[in-house]
This record gives sequence, C-alpha cells and structure tokens, in this order.
Amino acid sequence: MTDSITFIGGGNMATAIIAGLAGKGAAGEHIEVVDPSDDAHGRLAGRFGVTLRRDLAHAHLGRTVILAVKPQQLKGVAAELAPRIGDRLVVSVAAGVRVADLTRWLGGHERIVRTMPNTPAMVGAGITALYAGPQVDGAGRSRAEAILRAVGTAVWVPEEKQLDAVTAVSGSGPAYVFYFMEALEAAAGREGLAPEVARQLALQTFVGAARLALESGEEPATLRERVTSKGGTTERGVVALESAGVREAVAQAVAAARRRSEELGDELGATP
Repeated sequence: MTDSITFIGGGNMATAIIAGLAGKGAAGEHIEVVDPSDDAHGRLAGRFGVTLRRDLAHAHLGRTVILAVKPQQLKGVAAELAPRIGDRLVVSVAAGVRVADLTRWLGGHERIVRTMPNTPAMVGAGITALYAGPQVDGAGRSRAEAILRAVGTAVWVPEEKQLDAVTAVSGSGPAYVFYFMEALEAAAGREGLAPEVARQLALQTFVGAARLALESGEEPATLRERVTSKGGTTERGVVALESAGVREAVAQAVAAARRRSEELGDELGATP
C-alpha cells in the first residue's frame, strides 16, 4: 500500500490502524499524523516512521484523509480542511457523524466513506462496518476497506442508517461481552473458585467459543445445541438463562443503543 494517508487525530484508534498498516507492509514515510497533543506525539514518535504534525496548516495531506478525531471536534476540523480537500478520499471513523453533515461541513465534498470500527481493533481483532455514498467509486471503496482491514474484518452496509444498528451490535457489543464476562467470573467466585481461576475460566471460555464459532462456520444455535445434552448440566443452565429473559434483555440492549446512536447523529448534525 503506497498511496499516502493523512490521519487527522492520533488517538488510540488511529494508532491501532497505523500499527495494522505497518504490519501489512505499509511504509511509514507514506503516513502523516496531525494531532496537537503531546500524548499523541509521545505515543507515535519513533514508531512506524510516520510524519507528525501539530496542526492542519502544516499538513501536506495525503490522497486519503482519515478523520479520527472526537465527533464533537469534527465540525471545526472539517471547516479548516474544506479549502484544501480537493478530490481526496475522506474516511471517517468518528462515531455518529452522518455523511450529509460531514459533506456540508466540508463545503460540499462527497467522496466520503463512513466507518464504524470497534475496540478489538486495538489488538487487530476488530470488525468495521463501512458505508459509502454514490460519489465514491470502486477504487475508493477498495482503498477504504484495505485500510480498515488492517485491524480486522470489514463489512459493507448498503444504507447509512444501518450504521446505527451496527453501532448497537458491534460498536457497543464488546461492552456487552465484557459485562457477561464479569457476570460469569463473579458466578464462578460464588461457587468457591479462586479469583485467578475464575477469571481464566471466564475469559478463555469466551476466546475458545468465539474461535470455534468462527472456524467451524456453523450457526451459534447449532453449536449451542451440540453442547446441550438432554437432561445435562448445560441444558439446566440454558433453561435458567431463558427463564431469566436474557435473550430479550440482549435485544432490548441493542435496541436502546441503536436509538441512542440515532439521537447522537441528530445532535451532532444539528449545528449549521
């Protein structure tokens, strides 16, 4: 990957993507990072060979610009970027900011890909959903996908509004998984297992089950049925989960997160 890339924002997600790109052979000399904070410069200085800038005024701007600032900062960044954006591909990893609003802030620029990565990207195990408007050609879509695949899997959604559901499932999803890990670890402790044993059992069970689901290619329901022997211990536990309404609680959590994602999009785009 030799095309030049400028990251505006050098936080954790930008750092993860840069590390992923470096791991796939991208040369640091083709990557520029714009961030005023000492923290970002301290984290990236001397790593990957990237060029660091403190402000946009001194940025050269690559052929692809990655917007990796906080959503609340994006309007100001876009206003400063607008006079220089030209025909560059813009890839946004800022949660909640819709393409129409970003286009407006960028003075009408429409070559925008909006993405929703998740935090496992920090360890190269993320999944990112991408949406591109009609003004992004096949080459632009391929370019954006290649960048996000540096930190895991990538999928496309045909409608931007589906990113709200994506946010609720995979964006917020790691928190649901960590919540269940906490609960399983706590339950193990209540059954008398030592804390270090309880944690190892809970975490590795999630790692192993997820890997089995991915590598087997079978439906989670099929895998669950296979391990749930009639009259056995697992069946008793699953029945308890069903009786407690865990499945419906998960659906409610996703719906609540999706609604909040829609609200945030409205709030972020409300400013002229």
